[in-house]
Amino acid sequence: MTKTPPASIESIYHSLASYYPDADKSLITKAYSMAQQAHAGQKRESGEPYFVHPVEVAAILVDMKLDIASIVTGLLHDTIEDTSMTLEIIKQEFSVEISELVDGVTKLSKITFKTTEEKQAENFRKMIIAMAKDIRVIFVKLADRLNNMRTLEFMSQAKQKIIAQETLDIYAPIANRLGMSSIKMELEDLCLRFLHPDIYYKIAQKISKTKKERELFTEEVTHIIDEKLREYDIIALVTGRAKHFYSIYRKMERRKLEYEQIFDIIAYRIIVESITECYKALGVIHAAYKPIPGRFKDYIAIPKANSYQSLHTSVIGPHGERIEIQIRTQEMHLVAEGGIAAYWKYKEGKFDSKQSGNIAWVDRLLEWHKALQDPNEFLETVKIDLFAEDIFVFTPKGEIKQLPHGATPLDFAYAVHTDVGHHCTGARVNGKMVPLRHRLKSGDSIEIETSALQSPSKDWLKIVCSSRAKAKIRSVIKTQERQRAGILGKELLDKALRTTGTSLNKQEKIDVLQQLAEKHSFSSTEDMYRAIGYGKIAPENMLDIKPPEPTTMEKIFRSATHKSDTHSIIQVAGIDDVLIRFARCCTPLPGDTITGFITRGRGVTVHTAQCTKTLDMDPDRRIDVAWANQGLIKRHVRTRIVATDEPGLLATLSHLISSSGSNITSALVRTTKDRKAILLFDLEVTSTIQLQKMMTTLESHKDVISAERVHI
Repeated sequence: MTKTPPASIESIYHSLASYYPDADKSLITKAYSMAQQAHAGQKRESGEPYFVHPVEVAAILVDMKLDIASIVTGLLHDTIEDTSMTLEIIKQEFSVEISELVDGVTKLSKITFKTTEEKQAENFRKMIIAMAKDIRVIFVKLADRLNNMRTLEFMSQAKQKIIAQETLDIYAPIANRLGMSSIKMELEDLCLRFLHPDIYYKIAQKISKTKKERELFTEEVTHIIDEKLREYDIIALVTGRAKHFYSIYRKMERRKLEYEQIFDIIAYRIIVESITECYKALGVIHAAYKPIPGRFKDYIAIPKANSYQSLHTSVIGPHGERIEIQIRTQEMHLVAEGGIAAYWKYKEGKFDSKQSGNIAWVDRLLEWHKALQDPNEFLETVKIDLFAEDIFVFTPKGEIKQLPHGATPLDFAYAVHTDVGHHCTGARVNGKMVPLRHRLKSGDSIEIETSALQSPSKDWLKIVCSSRAKAKIRSVIKTQERQRAGILGKELLDKALRTTGTSLNKQEKIDVLQQLAEKHSFSSTEDMYRAIGYGKIAPENMLDIKPPEPTTMEKIFRSATHKSDTHSIIQVAGIDDVLIRFARCCTPLPGDTITGFITRGRGVTVHTAQCTKTLDMDPDRRIDVAWANQGLIKRHVRTRIVATDEPGLLATLSHLISSSGSNITSALVRTTKDRKAILLFDLEVTSTIQLQKMMTTLESHKDVISAERVHI
């Protein structure tokens, strides 16, 4: 990557003047001086003075065209954590506003996402609250992360991968959601550089090799397009540039192509003066060059969720090559590059939140934060909202509804109203009846049919993809499960009481049941009934009744359970003598973070903490489980390896797997037209550590493109 000279106070002032000429620079000067003094003597991993980092962060914020308070925060953002400066000093020397921004960024800096699901969910909650309170906090954090990514080469390889993966999982999607495409693209390219350096440098080499030829071709095509537009009196700025590395990598991965097989490496942009001229320019392009069917997108009439507006089309260009073209106004271009930051208004340096649809996204996250108590469900909901690309569909009255890509009529029904979703029986899309699992496209018009007799089922969770629909369906299912467990618990407790000569009705009249609930630490009798119904506690144990002698068959069954390998490596909190089984949906391995769910009559089912199937279950059924005697048992796991198809590949990979101590129980191999081999191995391993070491060994082989664990 090209090294740029470090930022200075002079370069910050110069850039600031380009968009805020009347800015009062005194606060920036003061913050610069105080931060320089506070960080005196501190060094970065590169050996350069630490103070270089906050200055670079401030420079990035100026490039985003942010206000004075944000720039000052960028200069001071590490002082609370790393120096003797306090928030009280910042409040006195600057303002309450700046001290709150610095405090918000400091709290975000302490967040780590490589932890347990509960902790990760809690960290997301903190981030969302900070963003909702003042969106500028996340701007500063993105600038901080971008500068850290630019200097990541000085960290250890292990830290590089952890930070790059977190950036790719969390910060690049946030930048995308806020419409900050330039930040998002640079973060993604840097992540690719440190996560897959071989692929990154391979793409860089290929692009560099064809640079001169590509520049000549781009210059020629932009000139031809410009001439075509001028024929119709359209004055435009026409540019072309290679797509960023990560988007090329994604296209190679998605389509299983080599670099040489991708023809639309260059994207062309036409910037005109008005919306009318956008459509005129589109007409000129489509008249001159053959459009590729299905590749036209009108994001001007229906903007993306992050406020992005542009016309997108792909055509067979001047030399018979496929080219992508974006057409937009100058204002649209500023929003496309800077996203929500482009909505800052510098009259009095205030942010005009009314003009930004991105705030609605943050508000939606805040709504989920308040509504969803289960950390796993909350985490999945946030990630759906964070990563989803949106489509826009219409109600019969022409009202626009925004849904995630892949949405179905059932998602649409829940977007209209919760009750419409709950009672949905069918749908018409563009006047035709379709199944509920039909995938919607932008521009579809949907009409929902309902019935008062209809209610949600678990199968619906396989159909919907929107966070709203999933949350509403899960809520109904969990309520139904809890009601059934409560009824069953009551019946079981009544049955146990009758063996002592009394009954549930008699005990209810003299408040004995409430006392019994309190004795066993239940907040109410209803909680007690549910716990009994789920099998968390036996009514005989609560009443100190000696359980009946087990039958011969029960003795044989329990003996078999005790002898099982599963039982010997799993500890269940507070429960002995229980049947334990592993969920097939996620196949937990020793070393995975795990959670247990009780099902009456089926014992405890162990899932990985990340398994999405657990989100559909009532949290009241959850029970703590832990690994015991790890390494005593071999567990099955499936791996998927993509490699270049070479003679002897299967034998080589089989040898690498067996030499790692793993046993192959089955193998499935297929090849693709572009000389790739896809291999599915079912293996026996003792832990995630053994599996990870084996994966690292496989990925280091020259012919292996990727190796991953997949669920059976």
